[in-house]
Amino acid sequence: VRQDGTVNILGGKKVAVVFVLGGPGSGKGTQCSNIVEHFGFTHLSAGELLRSEIKSGSENGTMIDSIIKEGKIVPSEITVKLLQEAMIKSENDKFLIDGFPRNQENRLSFENVIKISPEFVLFFDCSEEELVRRLLGRNQGRADDNIETIRKRFRVFEESSLPVVQYYDSKGKVKKVHISPGNDSVFLYNPATYS
Repeated sequence: VRQDGTVNILGGKKVAVVFVLGGPGSGKGTQCSNIVEHFGFTHLSAGELLRSEIKSGSENGTMIDSIIKEGKIVPSEITVKLLQEAMIKSENDKFLIDGFPRNQENRLSFENVIKISPEFVLFFDCSEEELVRRLLGRNQGRADDNIETIRKRFRVFEESSLPVVQYYDSKGKVKKVHISPGNDSVFLYNPATYS
């Protein structure tokens, strides 16, 4: 039960949510895998949930696919509904939510629908130059790993997601992990990476 008396989507059960944010290529997915392995969280990626819904061929998936193909942002209520369903299906009470919220509207929608505020935001702080180096150097063969698209994705991150980080920082809820050249494989056990 939240301070305002509302019950969260898991019937008021104590739930720990950590939002994981950082620019494209900052290592969110890799670190989430490590945290899941060592600390027992369930990793939910908003992007993966959307892609999975598209692959399902459902009516909802077809709608999401056409929104993305038009270059539009999937409405918050759709993404939040997918996160809600995944959280309810999980038998866990600890969640890493990767790449979400992407903007303030996502944040508000999540808190209003799910009725859970994050324990904290794990923010991978990485320079644009380092992100470009990492993305161009990775061998996943992603079509959007070219310098022009990477810079556009970074701009979108700065304009939309950084205000979310700043909002939670003003509430003392941000843990920064400093990403710099040479610490590609740093794991979160190393307290020197935090601020």
